[in-house]
Amino acid sequence: MIVLTGATKRYGGSTVLDGVTASFGEEGVVSLIGPNGAGKSTLFGLVGRLIAADGGSVSVDDMDVRTASSGELARRLAVLRQDNQIAARLTVQDLVEFGRFPHSRGRLTSVDRDKIEEAISYLSLDDLRTRFLDELSGGQRQRAFIAMVLAQDTKYVLLDEPLNNLDLRHMTEIMKLIRRMADELGKRVIVVLHDINFAATYSDRIVAMREGRIIADASRDEIMRPEVLREVYDTDVEVRQIDGRPVALYYA
Repeated sequence: MIVLTGATKRYGGSTVLDGVTASFGEEGVVSLIGPNGAGKSTLFGLVGRLIAADGGSVSVDDMDVRTASSGELARRLAVLRQDNQIAARLTVQDLVEFGRFPHSRGRLTSVDRDKIEEAISYLSLDDLRTRFLDELSGGQRQRAFIAMVLAQDTKYVLLDEPLNNLDLRHMTEIMKLIRRMADELGKRVIVVLHDINFAATYSDRIVAMREGRIIADASRDEIMRPEVLREVYDTDVEVRQIDGRPVALYYA
């Protein structure tokens, strides 16, 4: 279980995460939604120890992330940031091997190689393993980064805006993959999304944030209501039922 208790983060005189208390890990896929600056990525940064909290606490399976060893934390929790650019010219194979570093410390065992092969196969990257990342399409490259995370073999997977810069087809492919990882592999995936309809389609639970606080935390049907989305985004949103699913419609 990932637990935040009164988690707070400030930059100068600005509070970007304001006493957030929440837990994650019960459901397969949880989506964090909200406008820019809501605190979604900051929450991820605290959980993954990418940034330090100014108040409150964060724990992963009862380990305080401030004092847990880096190796132990990385064997339980994988974080894919939205700025996942790697300067070095790497192949897909090289990238996925990085996912085993918390286990292998750079000396791959037969178990590590099996996990790497499983991840490459699961993401359908076999034909691309020798290709360099800068030779791939946006969708292929994102699959390669997710394969790296999958090879890390953690229970918890945090994906920060994995649909950025993808077209509609590749966004759909990535969301279907996230859903499969939860259903078939038992992963607990927490994902930051801007598209509320993707969140509604593929999530078990939606957590809505605004101005550093959680203002709604519930199932899809409870979140996908005009009055709730209005409070989150400060704009009028119409919700219609299409093929039995709520779909948000919003206009400029």
